[in-house]
Amino acid sequence: MQLEEKDLRSIFLKNISKRGLIVVLLVLGLVTFGCIMVYSASFYSAEYHYGNQYFFLIKQVMGVIMGICALVFFTMFDYHLLKKYKWWIYAVTMVFLALVFIPGIGTESYGAKRWISLLGFSIQPSEIAKFALVIFCASYLSDNHDKVKTLKGLLPVLFVGGSICVLVILEPSMSVTMCIAFVTLFMLIIGGMSKKHTLMFSIPAAGFVPLLIALEPYRLKRLMAFLDPWASPQGEGFQLIQSLYSLGSGGFFGVGLFNSRQKYLFLPFAESDFILSIIGEEVGFFGCLVLMGVFLALVICLIKIALGARDRFGALLASGVAFIIGVQTLLNIAVVTGSIPPTGLPLPFISSGGTSVMVFMAGIGICLNVMRQSKREVHSEKKFNFSFKLKKVK
Repeated sequence: MQLEEKDLRSIFLKNISKRGLIVVLLVLGLVTFGCIMVYSASFYSAEYHYGNQYFFLIKQVMGVIMGICALVFFTMFDYHLLKKYKWWIYAVTMVFLALVFIPGIGTESYGAKRWISLLGFSIQPSEIAKFALVIFCASYLSDNHDKVKTLKGLLPVLFVGGSICVLVILEPSMSVTMCIAFVTLFMLIIGGMSKKHTLMFSIPAAGFVPLLIALEPYRLKRLMAFLDPWASPQGEGFQLIQSLYSLGSGGFFGVGLFNSRQKYLFLPFAESDFILSIIGEEVGFFGCLVLMGVFLALVICLIKIALGARDRFGALLASGVAFIIGVQTLLNIAVVTGSIPPTGLPLPFISSGGTSVMVFMAGIGICLNVMRQSKREVHSEKKFNFSFKLKKVK
């Protein structure tokens, strides 16, 4: 007996509110647009290097399909079980991060060991690590709210965040390391860390960044290229210059979809880290504004989900996912516009990378599950400051 259309819809849409539908539509819109732009940005280089203009598109579509499966699974999966397995999640994440250094399993590209190859699939563990960290922090902080007022109470989160940062910086990937550090600090702040401890950790962390740059000559060269890309137009400054050319030639409305010129091997990583440059060239400043508006709407919806969560754990989970999406989007924009030195952070849901798309969609699924289990009516007549609410929620 075949299920009626109404029954099929109810499997996924049961208890999903209008806001949840908006989140799903926004995410599906982003990944669909991402597939189009990945193909546009990569078809020439894919044909040139691999003899198949659909090489990157196929990988991206596979990532989206797996991402949709992950989104549906985590929407139905009780997020409270994540708390039960937080140490297992952390342990598996650390194993994956360590596997990148094992010959035959870890793969190297442009001097960095950031991927592992399993069963014919390439996985980037650092993308998984960001969300695993959110799960651990949300779990610990929701159960130990009073303890985080003390330095001793902060140690488990600092240990987990610090150990992940150590393995990621050894890949090396300073950009992801900084992102993970930001996530750790953010989760501690909304989890109730005192102002004294916030300053105690923020100031040394900020001072540690110049040290990391100075320790690696290539990072220092990138910094110099950021300050004056024309000092080495054929070297470290090449990528930023080509990115600015791409954005500048797009003007207000762009040169038209699929009509970018910089993707013809002028702009390195056009389909991944610098895909926003191609987007700006093809759909222009106006198109980029619309895209940023979609990201903003998504982050706002996730924050509202966090504010309406039934418990502290759900609120911390949803806010952590929202923070990762928001910060990584802002950092990617800053890189392609030359506002900060070049980093290796992809644009969420858009840039080429199956692991990135899949884990971001899994994060959205967790947020939708938080929303499904929320008792929004309890707080419908109350308006709290976010940090205050996290302290009061049972």
